[in-house]
Amino acid sequence: MASFSYMIIFFLVSSTLTHTVSSEIFKPHAINKWPKPPCKMYYSVDPSYTSQCPDVISYVCATNGHTYQNECFFCVDQWEFGLHIKFYKYGKCG
Repeated sequence: MASFSYMIIFFLVSSTLTHTVSSEIFKPHAINKWPKPPCKMYYSVDPSYTSQCPDVISYVCATNGHTYQNECFFCVDQWEFGLHIKFYKYGKCG
């Protein structure tokens, strides 16, 4: 009788894990639904200020095809060179 309840518990746990893993693998990831970087926190209030971005690697791809080291570098370039540089996705371009 005890082996029967262990078998049921094993079946329920394994089927739940299988569903969770397989649904995450086959789930489409829409790039346009990703949150955009919070660029306002990197903008300077003083025009003569030079920004100091952290040396963290978390690649950001922009619509200009450039891969930035992290969102700080992306936001600073967007602030300095204009809003025509837009966020495309997290990760390396191409």
